[in-house]
Amino acid sequence: MLQGFPVFLLIFCRITAFFVVVPVFSSRNIPMSFKIGLAFFVSLVVFTVRGTGIVVQEDLNLVLLIVREVLIGLLLGFIGYLMFMMIQTAGSFIDLQIGFSIANVIDPLSGASAPLLGNFKYMIALLLFLGMNGHHYLLDAIVNSYNWVPLNNSVLERMMDGTLSDFLIRTFGQAFMLALQMSAPLVTALFLTDLGLAFLARTAPQYNVFVIGVPLKIIVGLALLMILMPTMAVLFQNLFSIMFESMRNLLTTMGA
Repeated sequence: MLQGFPVFLLIFCRITAFFVVVPVFSSRNIPMSFKIGLAFFVSLVVFTVRGTGIVVQEDLNLVLLIVREVLIGLLLGFIGYLMFMMIQTAGSFIDLQIGFSIANVIDPLSGASAPLLGNFKYMIALLLFLGMNGHHYLLDAIVNSYNWVPLNNSVLERMMDGTLSDFLIRTFGQAFMLALQMSAPLVTALFLTDLGLAFLARTAPQYNVFVIGVPLKIIVGLALLMILMPTMAVLFQNLFSIMFESMRNLLTTMGA
């Protein structure tokens, strides 16, 4: 039993670090005792299936192994967190054009300041994610990560040769590009509204553009958001597939 404790500790560190960062499980509304208990029981299941035949030396090298497992869990959860934050980034682009960026709200899930429309889209995406049992896929991802990246992995070498950092930079660029694509229809329409108001100010100076422009942009933005609402389900499903594909690619990169 004592020989298997270091192996269980390594598994527990990776899964706990994953739950600290990954969406849904990292929410502040979930009690900390529940997170620790869930991580403990998932670690126990993984240990009984994959960790019984592994021996880890109890020396100073164990500290380095713990750091390595924590990094794996954090990186895997960060990919999911990055894709969900991309939704809020797209909403912040829209808020900047529509004029809502002056009224940011506190997101109860993360505790940080979030844009209005970004928070609205984030809530819709989270409900769709739970509706398609995405949290089960996240549990499946962290459990099956030991198929790709076992306990005797070489993640630190991947970090030293730049393979892992190159993948993370490309994933961040892809997420930012997806945020621009998600916000492009509304941002373009609001830009054309600004352009029309500029022509109005030049042709009819008697109209106060500042008084007309603010409610007009809000009406145009909310109307287009309501029209585009049915397409959000398909958009978010594609986003979730990209998120899980990125997680798989990360595991492939770490375990290559």
